[in-house]
Amino acid sequence: KPNAAAADVRAMRLDEAKAIYRVKYWDAQRCDDLPAGVDDAVFDYGVNSGIGRSGKVLRRCLGLPDNTGVINEAVIAAARRADAGRLASAICDERLRFLKSLRTWPVFGKGWGRRVAEVKAFALQQAGRQSLAPPVVERHAASIGKGVVPVAKAARQGSAGAIATGGAVAVQQAHAAGVDLVGLIAILALVLAAVVMMYVFWQWRQCQRQEAAA
Repeated sequence: KPNAAAADVRAMRLDEAKAIYRVKYWDAQRCDDLPAGVDDAVFDYGVNSGIGRSGKVLRRCLGLPDNTGVINEAVIAAARRADAGRLASAICDERLRFLKSLRTWPVFGKGWGRRVAEVKAFALQQAGRQSLAPPVVERHAASIGKGVVPVAKAARQGSAGAIATGGAVAVQQAHAAGVDLVGLIAILALVLAAVVMMYVFWQWRQCQRQEAAA
């Protein structure tokens, strides 16, 4: 809802969070119609910086007019003709350049950079899987292991610790720079809640893909 506070985010039910991510970010950017890997890069960019910016960057990377962020049939067709891995990589690189241009990069840059790197690695993994027809044995293994997220388990388990470490560093840097710590802590709480909800949605999305591949 408009002007939501950190307490509102923490009190949000899981099904409400999933619905928000599905409607406001995944469906709004037509991620189901985008190639594997590209969908994840666009989705996460939209969550982080708004679907207007992510849509414009997708268009720009495809060589289409970027005076609007709307993802229409022309954008979908161009994305499907492109190399999914290169397109996803270009989107993430453009996203990182934008983040580095922000004045708050010295405070939040470490966490932002890690997030973009993780999204890029995951997107390239998904793009590579789509470009190769999986063998029968792999499909059988996927059907047995439904619900398993196809991302390195160790990497995902380390994400929470990385976020906490990044948050602590950000607070220390902000304190040294004279930034209002109360406001900063509220922002960090919102960011952390958003990351948790996004991860839950991501798990659900990968389960859907595994069931479709089975």
